[in-house]
Amino acid sequence: MDDLLCKALGQLLEDQCKPQLVRAIEGGESPAEFWGLLEESGFADALVGEEQGGAGLALRDVFELLELCGTYAMPVPFAETMVARALLARAGAHPPTGSIALACGTAVDKAGLRCAHVSFGRVADWALIQRPTEWLLLSIADAQAFPTIYPLDATLVWGPSALAAARHVPAALDVQVLQACVTAAKLAGALMSVFNRTLQYANERQQFGRPIGKFQAIQHQLSVLSEHAFAARTAAQIGCQASGCVPEILRVAVAKARTSEAALEVAALAHSIHGAIGFTEEFDLQLFTRRLHEWRQTAGSEGYWQSELGKMLVNLGPGLTLDTVRAASDPD
Repeated sequence: MDDLLCKALGQLLEDQCKPQLVRAIEGGESPAEFWGLLEESGFADALVGEEQGGAGLALRDVFELLELCGTYAMPVPFAETMVARALLARAGAHPPTGSIALACGTAVDKAGLRCAHVSFGRVADWALIQRPTEWLLLSIADAQAFPTIYPLDATLVWGPSALAAARHVPAALDVQVLQACVTAAKLAGALMSVFNRTLQYANERQQFGRPIGKFQAIQHQLSVLSEHAFAARTAAQIGCQASGCVPEILRVAVAKARTSEAALEVAALAHSIHGAIGFTEEFDLQLFTRRLHEWRQTAGSEGYWQSELGKMLVNLGPGLTLDTVRAASDPD
């Protein structure tokens, strides 16, 4: 991808997506103004084909854009909207204006629909919901929203009248695979942010007359933290190695398993180095480590994807696992 695109979105987020904005939206402030700036930038249509008004980029081209969503703990489903719009356009459905969350739905009594623990369900405008044979595009304004432990998420329930107005789209991909791919990229960005913030803190925090980063125990923790963060970023890049907007499931399994595994280790090490201050509401670190814990579980944790990866490798038959992973990491 042209470095100019990454720099342009990075500058926009550096100027607008500051920790105080993240806190404000988590606290209930409307994300409409911030989303309007993102909409005007045009990046949300980066994966939409040029003939449909987008940039016509592929997943491998926008990895850095997806990663920036985690780098700045973006409090709106920007990455999800990018892929949702691309797949809607690919299916012949005109993508709506506004942000789009991804979800799986289950039927409830009286012909309603329930989606549990929808990532960004409280702040998104639309939900693209997978059903057994199709996707439904539903307005979140028409749903009952129930809070979860994460302030930006919600469990959403639509009644029969709202379902009657739903837009039906032919199913083109398992939503969980799509969401796992973009979540792995976001995790990579958040992991690197936590590493950089922790490294800076260790170099600035003085104890016994010198920075704590000079102590061998802290250096060891920082080295382990960096290994997880950089390995996870490489895995997330593997997950986005697609020439179109549809990721390959084996690559996604590698990406989500490794980034989710790193999330636990990096969050624990970062808070260990920061001490009690890292957990405080006023300190910015917790904005990112909470994202690590949240996104680790979104679209399946490391345990789920490690199990799925194992099944895929067994089904592929004889051969070296390393060769299979290498083949999955090569461009199409």
